[in-house]
Amino acid sequence: MQYMFDTANIADIEKYGALVPYTGVTSNPSIIKKEGAIDFFAHFRRIREIIGFERSLHIQVLAEDCEGILADAEAILKNVDDQVFIKIPVTMEGLKAMQMLKSKGVGVTATAIYTRVQGYMAMEAGADFIAPYFNRMENLDIDPRAVISDFAAAIDTYGYQTIILAASFKNMGQVNDAFACGAQAATMGIDVLTGAFAMPSIKKAVDDFAADWYATFGPGATIPGQAK
Repeated sequence: MQYMFDTANIADIEKYGALVPYTGVTSNPSIIKKEGAIDFFAHFRRIREIIGFERSLHIQVLAEDCEGILADAEAILKNVDDQVFIKIPVTMEGLKAMQMLKSKGVGVTATAIYTRVQGYMAMEAGADFIAPYFNRMENLDIDPRAVISDFAAAIDTYGYQTIILAASFKNMGQVNDAFACGAQAATMGIDVLTGAFAMPSIKKAVDDFAADWYATFGPGATIPGQAK
């Protein structure tokens, strides 16, 4: 399983990247809006410095037509680095651009996926990642679990190399369901990740363990053998 951070916040990437295992960072214009009018390319070069090249970085285009998408992709690859996965919404123009980029060996993440045909077409176009929108699909009365399961079955049956990068989550239960249905990766906001560890029961268990230890060995006692 691959866990990615769906954020462009440098402080969060530094903080939580030091705490949990993660395999990449994803972003889109709505996420960037939260950071304000950043120095776009410099900001993402800094993110790359933090995460390294062993993790993936996904940056979304703004243009909607094929020619514009290709121009956006070229600018990103030139001004950030040539290992960035270019995020492209799965429209007909987007599919055209994906095929052209893949013919040049560029990494592609197909995004804004709500339907099976979008995912299937993106696989055929050679997308490295497909990003079905879990929570948004549920809000439209589309079953994301069934859609992701069908994507996983297609990958298994036809041998696509595409990774299902599930996205758009409100809670960790949705993330777990996406993995259970066959997604190999999931990208989530920091709030979803931290919320999963904020259960009062977890804190109570830790506090109870400490209380029992101190009741046995005395207040402030540590495990024997620690340096003073």
